[in-house]
Amino acid sequence: MMDAKRAKAIYDSKDTIAVTLEGDPVWIENVDEANDMATVQIGSRPGNTQTVRVDRLEE
Repeated sequence: MMDAKRAKAIYDSKDTIAVTLEGDPVWIENVDEANDMATVQIGSRPGNTQTVRVDRLEE
């Protein structure tokens, strides 16, 4: 289970770090640390974004 600090570290990293949401690969586009939320792009379609609780993300 991920926390907002780790999600932000992944977002800020120059490395590509694999993150999944319920088994689907995602890219973190934004992290709202105050509310423990993250906006992620699901798969490779740029318009397919969702805002989810960071604890739903897995490395």
